[in-house]
Amino acid sequence: MLVPFLIMLREGIEAALIVGIIASYLKQTGRGQWMPAVWVGVFLAAALALLVGGGLELVSAEFPQKQQELFEGVVGLLAVGILSSMVFWMRKVARSIKHSLHVSLDQALTGSRHQVTALIAMVFFAVAREGLETVFFLLAVFQQSEGPAAPLGALLGLALAIIVGFLIYTGSLRLNLSAFLRWTGLFILVVAAGILANSVQALHEAGVWNHLQTVLFDFSATLPMDGPLGSVLAGMFGYQDAPTVSTLGAYLTYLLVALVMFFLPAPVAASAQTPSSVSSQ
Repeated sequence: MLVPFLIMLREGIEAALIVGIIASYLKQTGRGQWMPAVWVGVFLAAALALLVGGGLELVSAEFPQKQQELFEGVVGLLAVGILSSMVFWMRKVARSIKHSLHVSLDQALTGSRHQVTALIAMVFFAVAREGLETVFFLLAVFQQSEGPAAPLGALLGLALAIIVGFLIYTGSLRLNLSAFLRWTGLFILVVAAGILANSVQALHEAGVWNHLQTVLFDFSATLPMDGPLGSVLAGMFGYQDAPTVSTLGAYLTYLLVALVMFFLPAPVAASAQTPSSVSSQ
């Protein structure tokens, strides 16, 4: 429950922040009449995310067991790639995202003859990226979790993100975006390592990957995955009570490389700003 909650909270706040920056800039520049086009773009982006997520879930439900394992492995690998790129991309552009959105807005409203269409497309692509990132991650988590806890966590995270986004827009809340992205990004990388290990296991069960299957140790008697603590660790960090060379190797290799890259100095994006906190006002 905690993993989908935090991911949905992070992605939701990022999306809300984007919309808030756009809305605030339109208001400050006397172009508030364009807000309906902004909401159309947001609605289309949300609809696309729901359509993709729902479609993939319905299609996978019809697969035979081995094909379901293959689907789970492929979705997990995609989620790891998307999550990793999202963490490092946002780490790079966090300080300049406000300026970049302002420039994109000005280009959409002054550099195009079809201003409404250009604005809708600009908002759509900005928000759809966050939505599709979330879809692939949640698909990977839901496939590796049982019961209603994961969907409930995602809904609670989305609800809180909407509240936080509204408070940021109204100026009632100032968010230290740098610290928020740093700590949630670190958590995401640890979660992604677990998803990668589970994806390798799913590919093995699908008959695609059959190398390095020696079991390194077996904690199933003392800390089983279906026990209270084991299920929590499995849901949060991809814990396996009898890991193989391939699953544990994938976990540790990814985590080592990702953490080294994460703690290196972040590259500075062009036109970077340096605020320690973010408000859309």
